[in-house]
Amino acid sequence: MSVRSLKHGVAGLVALALTAVPALAQDAGGAGLPQLDPSKFATQLFWLAVTFVLLYLLMSRVALPRVRDVLEERDRRISDDLEKAEKLKEEAEAVLAEYEKAVADARRQAQAAMAAATEKAGAETAKQQQALADKLATQVAEAETRIAGAKAQAMENVRQVSIEVARDAVVRLIGGDVAETDATKAVDAVLKETA
Repeated sequence: MSVRSLKHGVAGLVALALTAVPALAQDAGGAGLPQLDPSKFATQLFWLAVTFVLLYLLMSRVALPRVRDVLEERDRRISDDLEKAEKLKEEAEAVLAEYEKAVADARRQAQAAMAAATEKAGAETAKQQQALADKLATQVAEAETRIAGAKAQAMENVRQVSIEVARDAVVRLIGGDVAETDATKAVDAVLKETA
C-alpha cells in the first residue's frame, strides 16, 4: 500500500466520522458520562476499532518503516565502524611490528657498530702501544748508546787523568820521571782488574 492510498483511506475515515458526529451530538443531552453508558458501547467500540485500525495502519506504513530504516542504518554504521576499527587495529599492529623490527634492527646495528668500534679502538690502542714501545725501545737504545759513549769518554778521561796522576805521583814520590807508555800500561792493568 502506498502513502497516497493511505492518505485517501484516512481522508475517507475522517469524512465518515464527521458525518456521524451531528447524529451523536443530538443525543448528548442525557445525564452522566457517555463512555459509561452501556447503550453507547457499540459506537464506542466501533470508533475504538476504527481508531485502532487507523493508528495501526499509520504506524505500520509510515512510522515503523522509518524506525526500521533508522535502526538498519544504525546497525550498518556500527558494523562499518567495527570493520574500520578492525582494519585500523590490524594496521596499528602491522605498524607496531614494523616499529619493533626497526628497533631490533637498530639495536643489532648499534651493537655491531659498538663491537666494531671497540675492536677498532682495541686494534688502534694496540698499534699505538706497539708504536710507543718501539719508540721507547729506540730511545732506550739511543740512550744506552749515548750512556755507553759517555761512559767510554768518561773512562777515557779517567784513564788520562789516572795516567797523569800516576806520573805526577811517581815524580813526587821517587823523584824520577816515568815514561808515558809505562804509566799507560800500569793504569790499563789496574782498570782491567777493577772492571
